[in-house]
Amino acid sequence: MDISAKRSSEETISQFQQHVIPNYGRYPISLVRGEGSLVWDAEGNEYLDLFPGWGCNILGHCPPRVVSAVQEQASKLVHIPNTWYTEPQGDFAEALCTRGFGQAFFCNSGAEANEGAIKLAKKYGKKNKDGAHEIITALNSFHGRTMMNVAATGQPHYQELFTPIPTGFTHVEYNDIEAIKKATTKNTVAVMLEPVQGEGGVNVPSENYLSDVRAWCDQNDMLLILDEVQTGFGRLGSLFGYQQFNIEPDIMTLAKGLGGGVPIGAFLAKDSACAFEPGDHGSTFGGNALTTAAAHASCKYIIDNDIPSEAKIKGDHLQAGLLKLMDSISIITDVRGMGLLWAVEFADEITPKVIENANNLGLLMNPTRPNLIRLMPPLTVSINELDEALNRLESAIQMATK
Repeated sequence: MDISAKRSSEETISQFQQHVIPNYGRYPISLVRGEGSLVWDAEGNEYLDLFPGWGCNILGHCPPRVVSAVQEQASKLVHIPNTWYTEPQGDFAEALCTRGFGQAFFCNSGAEANEGAIKLAKKYGKKNKDGAHEIITALNSFHGRTMMNVAATGQPHYQELFTPIPTGFTHVEYNDIEAIKKATTKNTVAVMLEPVQGEGGVNVPSENYLSDVRAWCDQNDMLLILDEVQTGFGRLGSLFGYQQFNIEPDIMTLAKGLGGGVPIGAFLAKDSACAFEPGDHGSTFGGNALTTAAAHASCKYIIDNDIPSEAKIKGDHLQAGLLKLMDSISIITDVRGMGLLWAVEFADEITPKVIENANNLGLLMNPTRPNLIRLMPPLTVSINELDEALNRLESAIQMATK
């Protein structure tokens, strides 16, 4: 099948250079079509995508259930204000909240979900904790690009260009319960953490860390907010990442894989943490009929087919392959992750060369650090595709070290 586009990659790149603000580093490839774990560029070249849509395409590119849901809903109702009720939003909220939470709020992205969760925690503090409003987060965390989330993120380089930033956040070492205890004051209303840090380097906590944090929050009447924007919906081998650690948060944020590729975010809250009243928070497009119908279709497919269990099996296979690479290539110093979220760390800053080589070999990955790459394949990736990706990754690394 001829899938090459009428416009070349070079022509699209030229168009972007003229008309799109250059705030992203982009590779010289114009992608025009995707299916499953594969994408094709304007010239018809095929790529194996191990970082599809920054992990948003959790069922791969153009999953049939999501495509059908979008087509069907678009023919009936796309968007109306949240001053009215819609069936798709109600159905999706029920599907989410009957799995351990009280209520859901829908928005458009992970940053918005985290922003809303922070506001909810502050409102909770005003109502229930003598105005406590400060939140403890972790160093190397990443919570989004809005100003409030830049302040919450424990990475100074995201903050330096935008000072002064909002106050009210204390950053402590990740995976260190004593650091959280020392940072807690009478003004602390919540602790906000990623179950596994993603953008910060795929940092996996020790077995008891999150349960210790949960216990400390309970002892001090503080909320535990888990940012599951990256780890939710099967990514770690369970529907929600926190289930790997035998705890439950008071508030959980979701996005990326939540919609199966459509732009949607949400935060879910236990009934005890639901402090919002009409007018406290809102989103014009949040929870619109089109995105909630698509997200519900993706969610239902993941649950009905037990996709998280598949992700765990495939993740174990990917881990074994990556560890084998580490044994044979000395510049690889660490391999870490869970489920289908993995990082490969190098002794030197060779990531740019590895990524360039991989692109040329038809493999797409994420350069998280100058010495680290991140892999987040779709949960529907096949074992054969993972093996092919490992072969191409090995070649890309070897080419970068010659």
